[in-house]
Amino acid sequence: MTALTGFAAIYRDREKLPLRTRLLFTFGAVVALHVAAVVLLLLGSAGAAQPLALGLVVTAYVAGVKHSYDWDHIAAIDNSTRKLVAQHKDPVSVGFAFSLGHSSVVILAGLLVTAGATLIGQFMEDGTAGNKMLGLIGSGVSGLFLLGMGLFNGSAFLRATQVYRSIQAGGTIREEDLEAKGFVARLLAKPLSKVERPRNIYVIGFLFGLGFDTATTIGLLVITTTASLAGVSPLALMALPFAFTAAMTLCDSINGVAMMKMYRSAINDPQRKLGFNVVITGISAVSALFISVITLGGFVNAAFELEDPLTSWLGEIDLGDAGLLLVALFVIAWAVSAWRGRVMR
Repeated sequence: MTALTGFAAIYRDREKLPLRTRLLFTFGAVVALHVAAVVLLLLGSAGAAQPLALGLVVTAYVAGVKHSYDWDHIAAIDNSTRKLVAQHKDPVSVGFAFSLGHSSVVILAGLLVTAGATLIGQFMEDGTAGNKMLGLIGSGVSGLFLLGMGLFNGSAFLRATQVYRSIQAGGTIREEDLEAKGFVARLLAKPLSKVERPRNIYVIGFLFGLGFDTATTIGLLVITTTASLAGVSPLALMALPFAFTAAMTLCDSINGVAMMKMYRSAINDPQRKLGFNVVITGISAVSALFISVITLGGFVNAAFELEDPLTSWLGEIDLGDAGLLLVALFVIAWAVSAWRGRVMR
């Protein structure tokens, strides 16, 4: 009981812990998810189904890695990190919290499949009422959240651009000049005020995951159902969503920490890296607004059963592989900034 009380006290004061300690806690939780997947596989893969179970777990793990680089994942984590860093916080666990919320839906669905619940079947079948309802919830929440973040960071981008031009004209820079200000920032301050800490992103990630329209998610659940029929034990079946979660939390956590370091470097040395801050914030805002338009267009098309060419086209766009492009843009921007920083020394 004393140990639990002490752990609860540490959790409440976690924002006061050193950055390295919080990183250890975050990636320790990721390691724990990997261990859970391995233990479930070992306990449940005895007998003839062992090779099948191992192959399915590896497939689920690879699916988690791929899913973590969906453009909506990258944009949500990036824009949330940008907002928190602008408030002078060190959001080390944004990626982990978002990914854990997103994959919690998959774990719950996998648990229902393993328990033999047939209700989950209607959510996996495209066109059914259950699938459409959850898809609307997931796309509506993700679209509105990314729209708000895109506008908020767009305001920060405009502000940073003004400061950059002022510096070029011989002006001076203040740290607060890089914060989002103006009408849009004030307008969005209240709706986005709930996103004050990385743990708030968990709920956003969970709501993102409610839409079973993602091919990776549907594929994982279908694999789980098929494996159940093939005689794979319940414990080994539960290793599938845990492997998926372990992979996705690992990649999203790494992405979140990398983005935090990029934004912190821009704020901690604004004079030298102001141009980098302008570029990277602009990429964040544009990506979020771009995805929100696509997501909300698909939402409107599905909600009102429209047949017009524009929303129909938006609803059919697959952003699954585009996340790698977004990551590449961030890496290029960071590399150019680092190179210019060395040249200027």
